[in-house]
Amino acid sequence: MLRRFLQGGALLAVVLGAGPALAQKKQGDVNVFLRGGIGDYTGDLGDLSSTGPLWGLTLNLQPTTFLGFEVGYEGSQNKVSDTRLFDAPSLVRNGGSALVKVSPPFLTAVRPFAGVGLGLSYVDVRGAGAGLYDSDLMEEVPLAVGLEFNTGGLTAGVRGTYRLLIDQDFANVTSTDDNGGGLMDASLTLGARF
Repeated sequence: MLRRFLQGGALLAVVLGAGPALAQKKQGDVNVFLRGGIGDYTGDLGDLSSTGPLWGLTLNLQPTTFLGFEVGYEGSQNKVSDTRLFDAPSLVRNGGSALVKVSPPFLTAVRPFAGVGLGLSYVDVRGAGAGLYDSDLMEEVPLAVGLEFNTGGLTAGVRGTYRLLIDQDFANVTSTDDNGGGLMDASLTLGARF
């Protein structure tokens, strides 16, 4: 009788101990987080704009410890600093992107990563400047690096993203040469892990 009691107790301890361990190992396959930071255009476009706020919402799928996939929404607002205009417009960008991320397989609680993807944004020119600036849809290639901190059901991080702009026709008339530019940002992330 005592032997069966001890065996049952041992089995119960294993089941109760393994349950949280399995759940903890599974947790983190899906992350949802908010982003907030600052961003600015680079190159010729950077000469025409000022640094402004950036915001976003991202869904991250992490099927393995070294490979992840992200899809997300991102917005930003940058004021145009064009001396030809008395009341300069704002460039309000809303768009989406998808990234493939890689990270070292042995780091999960603190995870450095690098990613590359494709994006599409609509830049809405708000305010004066008709004829010099036009609202436009632009294609992007985002390149991201960052550091994620994961514990239990929470995730937080810091990241930098450079977006190579394939199309920047919203400011084509204002460019003095054909160097174009990109969009660079730095942001903090905070969210939940499932």
